[in-house]
Amino acid sequence: MRRLLIDMIKIFLLFMISACIFYYVLQLMHNEYLDMHRFDPPQGPAIKVIQRNNGIFDLLPFKFLGDE
Repeated sequence: MRRLLIDMIKIFLLFMISACIFYYVLQLMHNEYLDMHRFDPPQGPAIKVIQRNNGIFDLLPFKFLGDE
């Protein structure tokens, strides 16, 4: 019985140490990726491709009916 309890404590401590190491590695990776810029502004003669909507009717699919 005593041997079983000691083995359970060893397994629990191993699990807790592994979980703490995993947590701190995730925190380290998160802090590393916070400093990276996801989208860099374009350099050189870039062309803007997106168009802004002028109103609610631009969002509706009724514009396809006029093409037929």
